[in-house]
Amino acid sequence: MLTRFATLVVGLALALPPTDARSEAPLSAIDWLSDSIAEENTPVPPVLPATGNEPAVATNALPETITVTPLGQPSADEVGLASAESLGLPRNLWGSSSSAALARGLVADRSRSLPAMRDLVRALATAELDPPADGDPDTPLYFARVDALLAMGALGPAEQLLEQAGLSNPNRFRRWFDVTLLTGTENKACRRLRSSPDLIPTYSARVFCLARGGDWSAAALTLETAEMLEVLSANEGALLAQFLDAELYEGSFPPAPPARPSPLDYRLYEAIGEVIPTGPLPLAFAHTDLRPLAGWNAEVAAAERLVRVGAISTDAWRTIWLRRLPAASGGIWDRIAAFQAFDRAADANDADAAAKALPKAWSAMQSVGLETAFADLYAAKLARLNLPAPADQLAWRIGLLGPDFDGLAGTEVPETADESLLFAFAKGIPKMPEAAEGAGIALLAGFSATGAPDRFAPLLQDNRSGEAVLAAIELFDAGADGDVAKLTDAIALMRHVGLDHVARQAALQILLLAPDA
Repeated sequence: MLTRFATLVVGLALALPPTDARSEAPLSAIDWLSDSIAEENTPVPPVLPATGNEPAVATNALPETITVTPLGQPSADEVGLASAESLGLPRNLWGSSSSAALARGLVADRSRSLPAMRDLVRALATAELDPPADGDPDTPLYFARVDALLAMGALGPAEQLLEQAGLSNPNRFRRWFDVTLLTGTENKACRRLRSSPDLIPTYSARVFCLARGGDWSAAALTLETAEMLEVLSANEGALLAQFLDAELYEGSFPPAPPARPSPLDYRLYEAIGEVIPTGPLPLAFAHTDLRPLAGWNAEVAAAERLVRVGAISTDAWRTIWLRRLPAASGGIWDRIAAFQAFDRAADANDADAAAKALPKAWSAMQSVGLETAFADLYAAKLARLNLPAPADQLAWRIGLLGPDFDGLAGTEVPETADESLLFAFAKGIPKMPEAAEGAGIALLAGFSATGAPDRFAPLLQDNRSGEAVLAAIELFDAGADGDVAKLTDAIALMRHVGLDHVARQAALQILLLAPDA
């Protein structure tokens, strides 16, 4: 057996880094990414040629020798999905800030942020902005933008940013490879590996891609070679062996999954029938449950988890939740039943039925933090339904959480001090401090401020407005968690740099979603 593989083993050994080697991770790397690409610039051995008229047969998962020359590739820091102007941001927002400082602000934990702040971070990550002073094609800022999106489960925008910047860089490709694994489009990533000589897949990625391409014999040969070279851990080897021949290992226990599986780990365990629950995993893994093979039970739970943070559209969420009738009662099934009952009434323009169904549906949304998703879907419809009291008051508050909150404020007349305060923030002209308390007072002070808060003066004087915005997001999050005094400076800074609409939306969300702040 050793003689059979001797020549191949020598050649492959030259192409492999040491067992624990990998490309140096950028500042913002996420710890659950697959180690799918070996060390950059490792020499690639030639693919064995076919002889005579014999068709070429793959003997390993190494990429074919194809010359690729990028033409006019943009700087990674410059790529974006929307113009800065369309997002209400100045194109020179990053100014003289360092990439490292901006990266640290972008990758901060947003799991407890209110929707307005998450949306702002997403805008910062996807906007076409001028590079910072020290920008270059592979600065930490670019990877922080991608990783912030991945952490928020926004796989679509992350994939677009990666493709726009180009996939020849190993650290970009490994992120893109993982996105395809999570969305079920990994075949295109495997094809890319074979056509990109500068990308050297690790043995696990080679075996997986060969098998996905139907070349099971080459996959088995590659695995056997890796085991002979001792470049796989015992668990990796056992998992890949069972992946390649599940029938041979029928009745055997698979190796225990790692506490923090990568997307490649996840797909390998799924392939052998040992699906890892996505609930405890990073949010991005929930996308695997949106694939048809996951089943509706998993799909509705994943949609709830993802739409809560804006990782999928509200239309996609609605489509999934309306696909079937609830399969049981209790928990998410009660929420789906309430959602469907209201949707039927709203779709039929039946004001009385909608008024009856709305309180239960809204209570269900409040129980799991889906208020803004629900408002995004139905605020405009509710405004047109002309609901009877008291449902009209609830519809009015839902409207203030919707995308047209400022338009709604211009068409209604507030009747109470509380309503007047909400309308004032919606219009951006707060004028009733006597109606406020707690967070309301801090927010009013922020809207009344002239100029930037003193704490941000050094950053603004040094042309580091982007850093100031990221710091204001941190302040706002702290204010939403109860340290309400910080809301004043956060709101004042946002309005000072031209983010007035964000400031007003954030103020409404504090008052309507976090009334105890």
